[in-house]
Amino acid sequence: MQNLHKAQWKYVQSMADRFWGRWKREYLQTLQKRVESHEKQPKLKSGDVVLLRDKEQHRNFWPMGVVVNSVKSNDGLVRKAEVRVVNEGKHVIYTRPITQLVNLISENSP
Repeated sequence: MQNLHKAQWKYVQSMADRFWGRWKREYLQTLQKRVESHEKQPKLKSGDVVLLRDKEQHRNFWPMGVVVNSVKSNDGLVRKAEVRVVNEGKHVIYTRPITQLVNLISENSP
């Protein structure tokens, strides 16, 4: 009986891994446009909902946050953004490069 539960658990885990693999490969990639470095990237605005990518964290722990402020560089382009995230019940603000942010919902979207 215990072997049956173990087999079911392994099956559920493999299905979850397949789902997340496809989600990252097929859906997540569509959310972030690939832009050459010499082209202007879309500006993140205050109120945009973003996903903070982190290669060192497991996919289930990528935090979602709201852009509080866009940080411009010397050339006037937005290179970083301050993002408010809820971490252990408290609001925390992180500053991240826009290359590590995936814009999920823009404030101007319908």
